[in-house]
Amino acid sequence: MKYALITGGSRGIGKAVCLKLSEMGFKVIINYLSNEGEAQKTLEEVRTAGGDGELLKFNVTDREACAAAIYEWQESHREDFIEVLVNNAGVRRDNLMLKMSEDDWDSVIGIHLGGFFNVTKPVLKQMLARRKGRIINMASLSGLKGVAGQCNYAAAKGGLISATRSLANEVGRKGITVNAVAPGYVRTDMTGDLNESELKKDIPLNRFGEAEEIAELVGFLASEKAGYITGECISINGGLYM
Repeated sequence: MKYALITGGSRGIGKAVCLKLSEMGFKVIINYLSNEGEAQKTLEEVRTAGGDGELLKFNVTDREACAAAIYEWQESHREDFIEVLVNNAGVRRDNLMLKMSEDDWDSVIGIHLGGFFNVTKPVLKQMLARRKGRIINMASLSGLKGVAGQCNYAAAKGGLISATRSLANEVGRKGITVNAVAPGYVRTDMTGDLNESELKKDIPLNRFGEAEEIAELVGFLASEKAGYITGECISINGGLYM
């Protein structure tokens, strides 16, 4: 059975990715931290659409908790393995550098970069043993362009893009691809506080993206058709560049 683990899979882009990968035949492992109700709703939608999956609660910033949760899952699924990993869990804590608290810096770096390391390392072991796998990291336009008020977020996403390219070089010969997706402004809970009517004026397509559009790209990168693509950061931003 093909499995895909999606961190932060209960809402927004993560939820759309869960539905897309399920549609492609993967059983989805929906990671969440605190909102079990939303995670359960996502699982119900997956099942209503004809797929299946399960919930897996852990904090991506807690290294020991990540390793323990993934190890326990592997022990209870001896005949299966996680073929696709989507590192999607994320958070924004925007502020100007001079006003940014140490906690806001640490939490954003910890979730995006620490989470990437904490989750990918234990999942990668079985991918290497099977000589097969897809790792897809959710980056951002901010990690490529830099956005005022997002030094923490831009640093985390820029680091994630570089880590994507480095890991792709390490594991390519083992049949594993590693890519990043860099969305621009996407209509989700995370961007609900943004002024869409003003920001979309700078976007050539004159609108925010939809979570489902990001999920389509993730689905392609997870497919066999993307077997010769690795180490890439693919922008999906409506034409909004530097």
